[in-house]
Amino acid sequence: MDLSLLAVHFTDVVWIVIALVFGLAVTFAAMPPMVGYLIAGFVLSAMGLQSGETLSAVADIGVTILLFSIGLKLNIKDLFRPEIWAVSIIHMMITVLVFGALVFALSFSGLQSFLGLSVFDSAIIAFALSFSSTVFAVKVLDEKGEISSLHGKIAIGILIMQDLFAVIFLTVASGKVPSLWAVLLLLLIPLRPFLIKLLVKAGHGELLILSGMTMALGGAAVFELFGVNADLGALLLGVLLAGNVKSEELAKSLLAFKEIFLVAFFLSIGFYGIPSMMTIVIAVVLAVLMLAKAFLFFNLLTAFKLRARTSFLTSLSLSNYSEFGLIVGAIGVANGWMSGEWLVIIAIALSITFVFSSLANVAEHKLYAKYENQLHRFERKQRLPDDRPIEVDGAQVLIFGMGRVGAGVYDTMLEIYHDGVLGIDYDLDVVKRQQDEGRNVIVGDATDYDFWERLRPGVVSLIMLDMPNTNEVLAAVEMIKASGYQGTIAAAVKENDCIELLLAAGVDSVFNVYAEAGSGFAYHVHEGLG
Repeated sequence: MDLSLLAVHFTDVVWIVIALVFGLAVTFAAMPPMVGYLIAGFVLSAMGLQSGETLSAVADIGVTILLFSIGLKLNIKDLFRPEIWAVSIIHMMITVLVFGALVFALSFSGLQSFLGLSVFDSAIIAFALSFSSTVFAVKVLDEKGEISSLHGKIAIGILIMQDLFAVIFLTVASGKVPSLWAVLLLLLIPLRPFLIKLLVKAGHGELLILSGMTMALGGAAVFELFGVNADLGALLLGVLLAGNVKSEELAKSLLAFKEIFLVAFFLSIGFYGIPSMMTIVIAVVLAVLMLAKAFLFFNLLTAFKLRARTSFLTSLSLSNYSEFGLIVGAIGVANGWMSGEWLVIIAIALSITFVFSSLANVAEHKLYAKYENQLHRFERKQRLPDDRPIEVDGAQVLIFGMGRVGAGVYDTMLEIYHDGVLGIDYDLDVVKRQQDEGRNVIVGDATDYDFWERLRPGVVSLIMLDMPNTNEVLAAVEMIKASGYQGTIAAAVKENDCIELLLAAGVDSVFNVYAEAGSGFAYHVHEGLG
């Protein structure tokens, strides 16, 4: 990783503008901007332009910040769950074996792209294709408000395991041997409280972002100084800072900067060559094979006692190829293990899977409803404790979403309905915290078809939805209506433009949290003044 000062060249600025144009263009076709950046790279390559030093340096910084952000979100405890570490390892082994065997077999077919590939070369290509996109999954799950859901946590856990495999590969492939002084890096561990205190002191604005970028890039430089791979250093420093009050906030603050820097990485991929017709055909075939990869995830997750619904939603989040596959591919090209054409093939296949994965994730609940009976055949009889169907036990009021607002709603409704109130949240940590405070709260998901199928009409008279994503509220309302429920539905929102949308969908009462909070504050002060 070149951490020298970046010299701004006019041509690099022009390339960024072109990436912006193509990124905007693909969004009109409901495709991720990342696809536009890859296309922009191909177009620039077709024009005979070459990648500049600035573009390469910015791309390296993007990868470094990506790895640092992954480390910040790493929960070691979650990785010890068999449905995460075992599924990750088994899935990668099967994918590498099957895809590697297929690629090697095609080396005898006479097709130009496969000629001369050895068993090792084929395995490297298959390894690059075994990853799913961390950037894509985190962004999609965050937009839907499902990061803390069970399927969201499992998907992120599997992705982090894959990222660890990639970093190990990058470290080995770099050929660097740590110096004897590398043992001094262990001194960073006692520095953890000081670094966390520094982040707390930085607050919530630009100082927090600047502190995070300094730690990511500075940490990578320090590790590289001691002969350790810089990317591995960025990841480990992120892990060192994980699990505190500021790590999640810092990861979110760096998200936009990380994606901006990664634009340069995706743009630079296009400079490896112009896709031929054969290249496009191979990429399309690989994109179709993604279905088999997703199905393998589904089978493994159900085998580890997850419900069909949880396994299905997790598999959809992982149903794509990865930017890490491109990073692994770039290392393979640099070491002569594969031609630059294969990097173009992987980039096109990744773009295609991003498009289809985006569409599938938008319609995930409808897809599950459509194929529910077929998917249930794969379920095991046993269930994990936090993935069992929900029993409401005669509650009159159900409150979905037990954050700060939900907890306040629960306490108020408890005074009216006494023991007939039940709080529900899909974040196990939130549930445990609410239970410790004496509230009757269970793990559950308002968008879970299995729950609404078990709900007996007439038992519940009021359902209150305090959920962060309007699309999730709409999906929940649709399921509630389909279950035959005849009681009252209320929802809390933060934007006025959501009110009419929810009322049209069948919500009886919509409450704007911010507007009503401001009004309540004003009345409270007015009454206090006499």
